[in-house]
Amino acid sequence: MARVFIVLGRFWALLVIVFLLAPIFVTVAVSFSPSAVFDFPVDRLSTRWYERLSRQSSFWEALGTSAWIASVSTLLAVALATPAAIAIATRAIPGARTLAGLLTSPLMMPGLVVGIAFLQAFRAVGLRDAQTCLVIAHVIITLPYIVRTLLASLHLFDFSLIDAARTLGSTWPGAVAKVLLPALFPAVVTGSAFAFLASFDNYSISLFLVDVTARTLPIQVLNYLETGADPTIAAISTILLCFTVLALLLADRIVGVRRLDLG
Repeated sequence: MARVFIVLGRFWALLVIVFLLAPIFVTVAVSFSPSAVFDFPVDRLSTRWYERLSRQSSFWEALGTSAWIASVSTLLAVALATPAAIAIATRAIPGARTLAGLLTSPLMMPGLVVGIAFLQAFRAVGLRDAQTCLVIAHVIITLPYIVRTLLASLHLFDFSLIDAARTLGSTWPGAVAKVLLPALFPAVVTGSAFAFLASFDNYSISLFLVDVTARTLPIQVLNYLETGADPTIAAISTILLCFTVLALLLADRIVGVRRLDLG
């Protein structure tokens, strides 16, 4: 009987995996369809929509804007989240638990509410530059991903190693740089990956902050769908999927899949 349940469990897990991956395979297949509509299954292959995408400069400009904003906001979030997570884990500041809850609060509110709040706040202080507003907003909404990942890693770290390094003559900053930060590197990579994807794919908050000079890729895709849907969207989705797979392979080469597992 136990073997039957194991087989049924594996079969159910396989169904779940197929259910989750089926839209991705359909999107990739549709991107190679010669039809002007979303036709599936595809009777023959064509690169028509990739050729059309290469001539859509608005998509590439939006892609560059999204990549730049996501990169800058992720770097700033890492610079802010790392000392904050260390201070929270070591109880170096009063109210560490309150600070931990405050840093994760952006995930607890609807994106539209946060977007409107950012819009009103930036208008109140007279900040009008769209890219600056986007970077600030994305830093705040990506902080929780990095902070929570680092805190999970810090809970497994033996802080007596810091004391041992100081006993051997190292200063506190030197011990942190030589002992703690290398141990946190896999967590930083993991948190940065989550933060980058959250920033790159953000729509609900960016909707209130973009303008004609700074438009992110999700907003550009929405605008394109409003004027007319064709498999060009499937083509750019496939390209983004390839970039995601390459990023995962690169992360595996840098830190390894097993070291990314924070338990």
